[in-house]
Formats: sequence, C-alpha cells, structure tokens
Amino acid sequence: MNVADSEVVSGILHSEGYVFARDLEDADVVLLNTCAIRDNAEQRVYGRLAQISAFRKKKPELVVGILGCMAERLRSRLVHEEHLADIVVGPDEYRKLPLLLEQAFEGEKGIAVRLSRVENYEDIEPFRADGISAWISVMRGCDKFCAFCVVPFTRGRERSRSLESVVREVEGLASRGFKEVTLLGQNVNSYSDGRHDFADLIQHVAEVDRSIRVRFTTSHPQDMSDKLIAAIASNDNICNYIHLPVQSGSDRILNLMGRSYTVDHYIALVTRIRAAIPNVSMSTDIISGFPTETEDEHRQTLDLIRAVQFDGAYTFKYSPREGTKAWSMVDDVPEEEKGRRVQEMTELQHAISLEINRNLTRSIETVLVEGPSRKSPLFWMGRTDTNKTVVFPHAGETSGDYVRVTIERVNAATLFGGRASSSSNMAPMKEAAA
Repeated sequence: MNVADSEVVSGILHSEGYVFARDLEDADVVLLNTCAIRDNAEQRVYGRLAQISAFRKKKPELVVGILGCMAERLRSRLVHEEHLADIVVGPDEYRKLPLLLEQAFEGEKGIAVRLSRVENYEDIEPFRADGISAWISVMRGCDKFCAFCVVPFTRGRERSRSLESVVREVEGLASRGFKEVTLLGQNVNSYSDGRHDFADLIQHVAEVDRSIRVRFTTSHPQDMSDKLIAAIASNDNICNYIHLPVQSGSDRILNLMGRSYTVDHYIALVTRIRAAIPNVSMSTDIISGFPTETEDEHRQTLDLIRAVQFDGAYTFKYSPREGTKAWSMVDDVPEEEKGRRVQEMTELQHAISLEINRNLTRSIETVLVEGPSRKSPLFWMGRTDTNKTVVFPHAGETSGDYVRVTIERVNAATLFGGRASSSSNMAPMKEAAA
C-alpha cells in the first residue's frame, strides 16, 4: 500500500514539474512515506530522520516531509516538538502537497492530516517506471476496527474506487507491457463501489488481458465470499494464492481482537477454498503475545498452523498502538515470551513450508520472470502463480517472459530448477497439483 501511495504522490508532484533526485545531495525535497502498523516501522522512520537531520546541517534549505500513517498519528510531535519535519501530510491529503511544499520553501511549516470519507485518488495517474508488476489501490481505509489495528484511525473508513477506473488503469498498464497487477486494500475483499463487489472487480480485471496475472491483498476471513472463491477458480490468470490473516488460534483471543470469526469458521473457509482451488497456496498473519494470551492459547495457535498447513506465515510480536481498543488492555506478555512464541511458530512454519515445497520436486511450474537472481547474474528468478520464488539458469529470457521450469531442488523459501520450455507469449495457467 505504501508503494502504491508513493506512486500517487509521485504522480501529483510530477504533474507540477518535480523530478526525482538521484541521491540526497541533489534533492530539494525529501519525503518519507510511513507506516504505523507496528512500532518497529516507526522506529525505522526515526532512524532515517536522524540521518537526514544530520545532512541538513550542511544543506539547511532542504525541505523534509513525512507522509502516511505515522504523519497522521504524530503530526505535532514531528513538526513542533522534535522539529524533524517541515510538512506532515496524512494519507488523504496528498493533493495539498504542491502548495505545502511551496510554502515550506518560504519557511512555513505545514500539517494536513484530515481524514476523508470520499478520497480515493481514482482520477490521479500514479507515476510508475516501466516494469512488469504494478500495485493498484482499489479501496482505502477499513471498517473492521480490530482491537490491535490503528488503520481505521490513520487511514479512515472504507471507500472504493469505481470498477471502471480500476479497469482503465489496468488497460493502461497492459498497453505498457506490464504482466502482473496486485489489487490492494486494507481489506480488499470488502471492496464495493455501490454496484459491484470485489468478485465483480477481479473478474473484470482478469478479462482485460489474459497474459496479465492478477493478485490481491489483503483479505479478511469474514469477507472471503464463495463468489470470490469461484472467480479465482474459474480464471486462469487470477493467481492461485490467497493471503488470509488468521491472527490467533484461540477463539477467546480472536474475540478480544474483534476478529468476528472463530477457529472453526476459519478452517471451514480454508476447506471450501481448497475444494474449489485444489492447488491454492495460502499464507497468513499471526500476532504473538496479544494481551492475556496464555501458553495454552499459544499452543492452540501452533495446532492451527499444523491443521491448515500454510505455505507461509508472517508472525509478529504484539505491539500496542495508541488509540486502538487494545491500548487500554494490559500488555502483560513479556517481550522475551513473545519472542519465544514467535520463534516456535517460525520454526514450525519453516518445517511445513519445506515439506510443501519438497512435494513440488520434479513438477513443471510456469514462472513469470522478474529479473536476475540476487546471488548470481548467471541465474534469474521469478514467481509461480502460487507466489513461490523460483531460481533457474539464465538462458536468454527477459523480464516479463513466462517460462516453464522443472523443479530440481527446494528449500523452505525457494524452488530451484532448469528450463523445460519457454515462450514470451505464454499465457498464465493454473498449475496442476504436484
């Protein structure tokens, strides 16, 4: 979402004559787009601001701006108390950036953080470099108000772009040679423009160009409808990958979190998904150490991981966020205990991911080539439609090609193989179960 928002900001500034600086020394303006989901994200921003503040001693005329969720949360502190920024702009006020920057060059501080019930930037053309993958924000905000989550307070309530505006954006990307789009929302499958739901939207996007893979993130189990599952199953270019955050394996903790489903409901939903999409790859988010979580409830979460057999899981230590319902709860699980529980979940998930990937050995996977491998220019990497990274020898293909790769060996995170066949015009296809 921050990448997509940064492209919206870039589009606004580009239309006003701004161009990207190659490095800090050449910049007149530095903008940091921030996240407030977890404390670690905010601490990284403070670290970057310290570096920029040191540089400003050599270039005091440099204008520094903070954008996004952290801007909305800490506006006065960042500008007036700690003097770390000249302007602070929340996620619904990006249109004001050109004026705020003009005023900042004259020495005025500026804060614009009002949340909107209608702003969705659907008329703004994001500024993207040519590539193969694009993030498309289709809705903003969230109405779920989970106890641990600050998003409704930093990004506001749900509002969606029109289906037609999203389709036009995908058509433009197709004309530029993009081969993958990811539809984004804090809770993307609650999308509604008043006439169409998310299943309608993803169906129309898939029909724009069948050579373009379509992904989406992130989902709430409550809004994963049978209609959406059917749309994924029936379109070859909608990827067989669903990220479905569960957060806990304890019904009591899920209730405290305000998650509106039970473990049995979640497992039944996974069962329906796998019945409709046999080769689907699934990942999840899990929070460790939510207030009052017991060791037994942690064990219930481990049992859930074993039962579902996720392809991957993002595990986090609970981090109190000011303003949320959980802020008033006692953060009573010690940090070292949270860390131990995360480690146990990570080790279990690593073993499951490795076994799932081992079952793909000798299978032939269709891979969208993304570029050179990080470790050697002799190898290239790409992803399957199930979101698995594949590394294979470079044999003349280019980014955006579809290639067929025979999987020869694996680890928990990556598949390694050799070319089976290739075609730059090969359409995405649902992989056969290995």
